[in-house]
Amino acid sequence: MKITQTTLPGVLLLQPAVHGDARGWFMETFHAAKFRDAGLPDTWAQDNQSYSTHGVLRGLHYQLHEPQGKLVRCGRGRILDVAVDIRRGSPTFGKWTSAELSAENRHMLYIPPKFAHGFAVLSDDAEVLYKCTTPWHPPSDRSLLWNDPALAIDWGLAEPSISPKDAAAKPLAEADLFDY
Repeated sequence: MKITQTTLPGVLLLQPAVHGDARGWFMETFHAAKFRDAGLPDTWAQDNQSYSTHGVLRGLHYQLHEPQGKLVRCGRGRILDVAVDIRRGSPTFGKWTSAELSAENRHMLYIPPKFAHGFAVLSDDAEVLYKCTTPWHPPSDRSLLWNDPALAIDWGLAEPSISPKDAAAKPLAEADLFDY
């Protein structure tokens, strides 16, 4: 597995080795010892899967208490996966990075705790699978405004479909955030 540091410290792009032949393919998406050796979590508390249609944007989500690290991949379709550094005082505070994850490229993105996460569906539909380091904690669930001009994220969509929760999210300047 090839692991590449993105422009945000701790946010990593993982490219599994894919072994294929005329019958199909196989890849290893998690191996505790290899993850531990690479400085990644080697235990997970929760697995999630979502299905969305073209133009859906989910995020930017985070948990104020019991923050989640996430290992995200796209098992069907194509998404733009985004991570935002929301640690006040960090040299990369308010910066974002993204990666296209697809069933075709089989890449994964690791987003560490204390980063906001979101994705936009670029294909007709998409299934997104992700592991979390801690369980969902509803009382501390937060959303950062997906179209905050201070972030200027290029989602690759003209008019995304968003939830009422995400539409009502706070901009970075008003959000409850973490200290570095």
